[in-house]
Amino acid sequence: MDSPGNATVPRGFVLQGFSEFPNLRPVLFLLLLAVHLATLSGNLLILVAVASVPSRPPMLLFLCQLSAIELCYTLVVVPRSLADLATPGQGRGSPISFLGCAVQMQMFVALGGTECFLLAAMAYDRYMAICHPLNYAAVVTPGLCMRLALACCLGGLTVSVGLTVAVFHLPFCGSHLLVHFFCDITALLYLACTRSYVDELPLLGACLVLLLLPSLLILASYAAIATALSRLRSSTGRYKAASTCASHLVVTFLHYGCATFMYVRPKASYSPRHDRTLALIYTNVTPLLYPLIYSLRNREITAAIRRVLGRWLPGQRQAQSA
Repeated sequence: MDSPGNATVPRGFVLQGFSEFPNLRPVLFLLLLAVHLATLSGNLLILVAVASVPSRPPMLLFLCQLSAIELCYTLVVVPRSLADLATPGQGRGSPISFLGCAVQMQMFVALGGTECFLLAAMAYDRYMAICHPLNYAAVVTPGLCMRLALACCLGGLTVSVGLTVAVFHLPFCGSHLLVHFFCDITALLYLACTRSYVDELPLLGACLVLLLLPSLLILASYAAIATALSRLRSSTGRYKAASTCASHLVVTFLHYGCATFMYVRPKASYSPRHDRTLALIYTNVTPLLYPLIYSLRNREITAAIRRVLGRWLPGQRQAQSA
């Protein structure tokens, strides 16, 4: 890699994508398109289902915001990737402007950070529902849910803007070729002419705020929940209470596990092609899994989806009337 003295302020970057695999691109395009359409359909179905519920419990409001985040999350990355795969003869890759790259990274981090905070808010909701059931309705009101949702968005936006400004103030060397299909943080840091760990501190700070602090809140919530469940004498009651947390726990492990594995590590361990493959999974597969996890485990969302499908599908309508 070039020395920092040869660094330049780039007019733009080149996203390599999967241009080095021309024979694989049609298959990858069809596969990503199918997954993308399924992801959009699943999250849109949850949004419509929640909107059709007259009286929405707080958990459904949080779930609605989670689906909206996943919907935007995949739209930030996947449509451009599909367009690049469908465009023949790009040579080394697809050009993206300096500003376009910065906007894409900022939106990606903002949505991911908002989801981190939202999962902590959902853990608090489960804590109140299980540990303080008598005060739950009085404390966790729709107004509180809206304030928590707004705080999650502002938190993710603030951290993303700070991290984007810090990353794009770094000097970049070489050909400005990003071995990636979108402007991910690791790909940009790998391209930056940095030899000091000081330049990686903004990413470390963002990880502390977006990953460590919410995860501590989630752990504290579930520690209190585990203590409350251990005091229940009825095994049926323990199972019912624990089952309401299962979907949230699975989504939390998926989100925090992927984010921690990808971003909480030094630059020396970056491997562009390996990171690109992992990013392909967590930007396409995990957003598809979230609607499936919640629709299978949450009775309220399952009932709401059935009502929506009953309006659209004649067979479902007849089954419900029967």
